[in-house]
Amino acid sequence: MTALAWLIPAALFLGLLGLAAFLWALKNGQYDDLEGAGWRALDDDPPGPQTKPKPTAK
Repeated sequence: MTALAWLIPAALFLGLLGLAAFLWALKNGQYDDLEGAGWRALDDDPPGPQTKPKPTAK
C-alpha cells in the first residue's frame, strides 16, 4: 500500500508535466505548419544560402 502512496502522486506529476509541455509547444507555434515539415523532408535543396562565402584577405 505504501507503494501506491508514491506511485499515484508521481503519475499525476508526470501527467501534468506532459500536459504543460504540450501546451507550451502549442503556444509557441510548434504545430502551426504540419504539412511544411513533410514537404521539407522531400526537398532536395539544402537550406540556407546556395553559394559559399568568399574568403576575405587580411
